Amino acid sequence: MLRFKEVYELWRKDNSLTQALNDSKTMLESTFEMFRESSKSLRESDSGDIGSHVYERDEMVNEYERTVRRKVLKHLAITGGINIIPGLILTTIVIDIERIGDYTKNIMDLAVAHPKRLKCGAFEDDIKKIESTVSKVFQSLPPMITSSSKEKARKLITENRWVLRLCDKIDTDLIKEKDETLGSGDAVSCALYTRYLKRIAAHLINIASSIVNPFERIGFWEEGDGT
Repeated sequence: MLRFKEVYELWRKDNSLTQALNDSKTMLESTFEMFRESSKSLRESDSGDIGSHVYERDEMVNEYERTVRRKVLKHLAITGGINIIPGLILTTIVIDIERIGDYTKNIMDLAVAHPKRLKCGAFEDDIKKIESTVSKVFQSLPPMITSSSKEKARKLITENRWVLRLCDKIDTDLIKEKDETLGSGDAVSCALYTRYLKRIAAHLINIASSIVNPFERIGFWEEGDGT
């Protein structure tokens, strides 16, 4: 089975796939901007409107996804289906990116429903740590895709899986009312926000797994890695 580095070499030799790869990077960069805007609106604004461009960017991301699909189809039509793996991997990546866009839009919807800046009480420090880590992963992925660095991708995955576990713990603690000072509106909003952060992180890790794993294991841990 072709690995990402071999696939990347095929992308470089096919103009349609090169363009599609560049489009996927643009999508990822756009969803990062969406994430920053929506989180800022929820966590730093008392009006819930400073991230209004998130919805426009989401439409742009959706259009890029359709564009990538068209370019993959063009590649398959021209090559007669030879070397279909690069197109399949790109299609998988852009699906993850599109889902990230949806979750950032969910954060913006939450900011509109909760116009006062969201403070998460006893969970504040952990959530800030998660936000910072998600931002760093966002920034690390585009150059990683270009360089097709398997070791960097593996390191990103292993060093950031804790985010998923911590998000689950925070939601469980919120359900158990571990911080009784939080009002019901804030507690529900914190739980939703934490869940959105988890899903964004999970999709980012899925993208990194496309560099490490063969196609059939994209989105899963590497074989033999039970941690």
